[in-house]
Amino acid sequence: MYFKKILWAIALIGLVICGYFAYYIYGAMFMPNTNFNNETAYILVPTNATYPEVRAQLEPLLKDINTFDALANQKKYNTNLKAGRFAINKGMNNNEIINSIRSKNLPIKIAFNNQHSLEDLAGRISTQIEADSLSLINAMTDEAFLAKNDFNSATALGMYLPNSYEFFWNTSAETFRDRMLTEYKRFWTDARKAKAKKLNLTPNEVITLASIVHEESKQADEQPRVAGVYLNRLKIKMPLQADPTLKYAAYQLPQYENTIIRRVLNIHKEIESPYNTYKYLGLPPGLIAMPDLSAIKAVLNPERHNYLYFAADAKRIGYHKFAKTLGQHNNNARQYHSYLTSQGINK
Repeated sequence: MYFKKILWAIALIGLVICGYFAYYIYGAMFMPNTNFNNETAYILVPTNATYPEVRAQLEPLLKDINTFDALANQKKYNTNLKAGRFAINKGMNNNEIINSIRSKNLPIKIAFNNQHSLEDLAGRISTQIEADSLSLINAMTDEAFLAKNDFNSATALGMYLPNSYEFFWNTSAETFRDRMLTEYKRFWTDARKAKAKKLNLTPNEVITLASIVHEESKQADEQPRVAGVYLNRLKIKMPLQADPTLKYAAYQLPQYENTIIRRVLNIHKEIESPYNTYKYLGLPPGLIAMPDLSAIKAVLNPERHNYLYFAADAKRIGYHKFAKTLGQHNNNARQYHSYLTSQGINK
């Protein structure tokens, strides 16, 4: 009789232990384990991250990190991490969390425009994906890549067409660059190439001219007219005389570092630079800034007219007055210069 009682006691203890273990396993797998108020929290798992690094991100988001550890070990997540951006929804259990951060890498939308250099672009992109600005610059300026795809250091920025794009957060610098090349090639359809050829311009030259047009006018409805002026000048071999190119040339010089040129003066026209379109005929070697798509399309679809000149319109800030003769232009320019002087803008 005494022996039977011992057996029953052992059996009961075993049942209690099994019950506790079953409850623990159930809790570890299926009980909600989130500890935040928002509907969704996100973690970023870097390439080659370690489990302790991921765990450090998860711990503030979970009620019980220990049950998560146990299941992560059981499911071998802690030795098989995946890089990316992952979502954890409020009320998820450990099993759902592991399934999410193991296989549901979420894409993000990145956007950029109006960058003035590859360095600026790299800095902008590095705030949106895992790749840092140094690796992005190295990829963007790789000489073998540029030569293979008909770019050089002066035209390389033109490969990056401003827009919003979908990427995974853990995108590498090379992957970002190569995707941008794909988007660039997709933009340059046969129809657009034919338009460029009709203008006697290459795609690189179209984007170079677009960068000047965009710096002259941010107004999409006026850009085709501005583009028409520059194309008219190119056609008759007249210097472009584009003030934005003078500013660009000046900003390359030490004496203009950290300055803003608000008024182009005769002294700027003496700067020795291939970007000085007052001194040198034709287009400069490359872009002076990243143009909007509207400016690129304006060059490809210019307004047909006989204007050769334009000056800023003091009565419609952001727009210009256009002229067919130098006399008309000089009159328009005097009006604008008088306006600048009245505003105390002398340089």
